[in-house]
Amino acid sequence: MGNPFEDLKHEHEAILFSLKILSTMANLAKEGRSLNVDDALTIVDFLKEFADRCHHGKEEGILFPALERAGIPREGGPIGVMLHEHELGRGHIREMERSLRKEPIELGAFTRSVDAYRGLLTQHIEKENTVLFPMGERALDSRSQNAIFELFEEHEEKVIGAGRHEALHAMLDEFGEKYL
Repeated sequence: MGNPFEDLKHEHEAILFSLKILSTMANLAKEGRSLNVDDALTIVDFLKEFADRCHHGKEEGILFPALERAGIPREGGPIGVMLHEHELGRGHIREMERSLRKEPIELGAFTRSVDAYRGLLTQHIEKENTVLFPMGERALDSRSQNAIFELFEEHEEKVIGAGRHEALHAMLDEFGEKYL
């Protein structure tokens, strides 16, 4: 039996780790040290693929609809807030990528976007872990939770492919050694 909430919390740890790496890169740039643009773009791509398409995809396409069916409100409730924050985060990611692809690179825009995204996601993850997920665990029985977990596995297979999750974690480990 799989627990979808524990799965998402585990993914939150990887996302927070990637944000530490990205913040270190931004801080190096703020200090006037050179920014490895390819590395920064790799972390931005990680966030687009892992955090948004995979992780947020699980939440938006599978978990949140199940929570709504279980009586947790979307409009005026925690699900609506999470969805709004996902959209804000996508805007920060677009700005990071845009600023890194400019000639010359727009370091100020990049570092501001990194800071804003890290602040947003840190608070967002805290709210999910401490408010929404406990609500969901109370609202969904173990059979429903296991069914959601199985759908998560299928989603991951379709969206990022077999073995990709592990490859992304290995890339994060390498960047962690390099930057942290």
